[in-house]
Amino acid sequence: MQSRETAEVIRRFNQAFEQHDPAAFEDLVAPDCVMESIQPAPDGTRYEGYDVNLAFWQAMAADHVNRFEVEDTFVMGDRASIRWRFHFGDGGSVRGVSLIRVQDGRIVEALAYAKTPGESVPLPE
Repeated sequence: MQSRETAEVIRRFNQAFEQHDPAAFEDLVAPDCVMESIQPAPDGTRYEGYDVNLAFWQAMAADHVNRFEVEDTFVMGDRASIRWRFHFGDGGSVRGVSLIRVQDGRIVEALAYAKTPGESVPLPE
């Protein structure tokens, strides 16, 4: 039962980005939601509470220059992982994953991680 509820919340979350629908987030964010964004590297920024998380996600959804593409979603119990690609208006993109936890039909935790360009690390032989 929990997986079904989580899957529905994640479906609506992804749809809000894909359809650029900022209002859809109003019923998806928990009052005590904690989110960690991908920037600045290496630790991102931590956002706590309904208002700041709602504003963050609404601003992203309202952006018609950049866009999210969901590549894969996996749900187990109250947790979900969303593998995504974020496309920049200039044609570039970055791939990442968001680890999300849902309680009582709302997102209580969202931790985002991204592949970023950088120097190659030499592997031991």
